[in-house]
Amino acid sequence: MKSAPKPSFPPDVPIWVDPERLSGAPCFQGTRVPVDSLFTNLESGLSLNEYLDCFPDVTREQAVAVLEFAHKTALQVA
Repeated sequence: MKSAPKPSFPPDVPIWVDPERLSGAPCFQGTRVPVDSLFTNLESGLSLNEYLDCFPDVTREQAVAVLEFAHKTALQVA
């Protein structure tokens, strides 16, 4: 059985994917923190500062880069 291709992200986006970790969920580079946790927590009403307090392995720069990438990607699709 063929495995799904590993998604790739631009080099300036701090996301990594490893099929052997967290079932291949995209995570912040150098962590085991899923990128989805950022969006889920912000949608739940947490501020970015509160999120970063809860996930100290994620830097502000990483979170902002992911948010900017998501914003840019959404605008390209629209």
